[in-house]
Amino acid sequence: MTQSSVRGEGTRPDTVRHARGRRAGRDGRDESTGDTAGQGDPGGPQGHGGRNGRRSGRRRAGRRHRALRWSATTLAVLILGTAGAGYLYYRHLNGNIDKGERSSGDSKAHKTEPNAAGQTPLNILLLGSDSRASDANVALGGGKNHRDNPPLADVQMLIHLAADRKSAAVVSIPRDTRVDIPACKDPDTGEKFPATNAIINTSLARGGAGCTLATWENLTGVYIDHWMTIDFAGVVSMADAVGGVEVCVNQNVWDRPLPGVPGGSGLKMTKGSHKVKGEEALQWLRTRHAWGSDPLRARAQHMYMNSMIRTLKSQNVFTDAGRLMDLAEAATKSLTVSEEIGTVKKLYDLGMQLKTVPTDRITMTTIPTVEDPQDKNHLLPATDADKMWAMLRDDVSFDDKGTKKKDDGKDGGEGAAGDGSATDDAAAKPSDEPAADSEIGVLVQNATRSATLGPVSGRAGAVAGTLVDKGFVKATKDTSAALSEERTVVRYPGDELAGDARRVAEVLGIPANAVRKSSDVSGITLVVGADWREGTSYPKQETPEAGDLPEGSDALNGSDTGKCMDVYKPYRW
Repeated sequence: MTQSSVRGEGTRPDTVRHARGRRAGRDGRDESTGDTAGQGDPGGPQGHGGRNGRRSGRRRAGRRHRALRWSATTLAVLILGTAGAGYLYYRHLNGNIDKGERSSGDSKAHKTEPNAAGQTPLNILLLGSDSRASDANVALGGGKNHRDNPPLADVQMLIHLAADRKSAAVVSIPRDTRVDIPACKDPDTGEKFPATNAIINTSLARGGAGCTLATWENLTGVYIDHWMTIDFAGVVSMADAVGGVEVCVNQNVWDRPLPGVPGGSGLKMTKGSHKVKGEEALQWLRTRHAWGSDPLRARAQHMYMNSMIRTLKSQNVFTDAGRLMDLAEAATKSLTVSEEIGTVKKLYDLGMQLKTVPTDRITMTTIPTVEDPQDKNHLLPATDADKMWAMLRDDVSFDDKGTKKKDDGKDGGEGAAGDGSATDDAAAKPSDEPAADSEIGVLVQNATRSATLGPVSGRAGAVAGTLVDKGFVKATKDTSAALSEERTVVRYPGDELAGDARRVAEVLGIPANAVRKSSDVSGITLVVGADWREGTSYPKQETPEAGDLPEGSDALNGSDTGKCMDVYKPYRW
């Protein structure tokens, strides 16, 4: 047996010597035997188990180590490169987003406070602009001679996510509905616009989307957290990114110019269901004549939105990176948003909140309207619309699957039941003892004018007189012009007057959650709203219940796939 084989089978000391024998000195000699590398018995250390074998093993091991080092380096470069590309792409998407001021108008709405579970509802105003400011919009919308005209908000929808995120409601206002538009200031040019009474789609041209938001807040009493706008080209881009949305008509439709009725979207399709995308999707959303009215156009838009939501949920885009990137690219280029949601992350988080709502808990509606006596081509909100606004303020679900509200005698008034927006920390302190009634000064303002009714003459004086009779001898009326406020509210400027303000509300039967801290007043100010047009005590407000929508709301459930649009006879073919 050769020496090498003995070493390979030796005792522990031999094994140690063998291990030591593997180290070669700098001069090429084996440090344990003194043999010169490459010499000796071919069957010994220079054989397969000997010196040359060890050198070959070292080369193989070295190559393996170098390969591992190279792979690790390459992987690190790839990871860093991908992260860098991801960061650059994220910056690119953020750079796509146009942003604007949340509110550019005079609004008194207050942000909703959390409910008992710490949850708050979320309200988003979605606007469709008819802007022709780009070549793409001119090509899609026509009217080159209108290119320099200020844009109009022909589509207006308020999206309400319930505080528990288990349901959502969408409310449309037809574009030709006449409302009070508050004083607004264009955030880009600084141009100021006085308050006016006009159709709601003109609000976009009087200070941008922030003015439209303020208009909605004053009309509804609902605080709106964000707005989003999209133009013609944006609709086409988004429809393509989604891959098409299914719509349905009961008859063949062709929305075209007719004698005495110019215009038309150009929509032409046969009876039945069709998947529309690109320009055809825009035609569907813009069609009005072929459906017969603006409220019916809103119904067609609701069908499209419900179908798009169902499509996105079925595609599971949030787990498909490629689809998500396509949508992200289209969305960030298509949308202009209020500045507080002007990043990809915030828009993604918003989308995830929308995603949690089941389709069968989404309710699309249009406010009930009546013909405007001043112009038969215009509309006014019907009195039933107030019930819808109350449901939004109180976070009552539009479907009947939500929790029923119990009338405990305390509901009613601004921010009742679930709104929580009426009180702030100072107003909620029970330790704030009020002064004597005779020492509390109160200014009473007449804000009884509404979108449908004129002001009640002398209302401020009448309520101020009631307060005086009740011992508030310092109560006076404001002699300035009548204001417009949907709901009665008591405002106070600082914490030291919170108890006094609550005392005024208590005496008149105004809910405690209608007491508001406000920097707009210098003392306790009672604003008598359109909800209190007569009487010496604040009228008890009806508590809305889940699903208790007015008949004229044209409600459509998000899971209903069996709805088709009827075509107005002149536009059938």
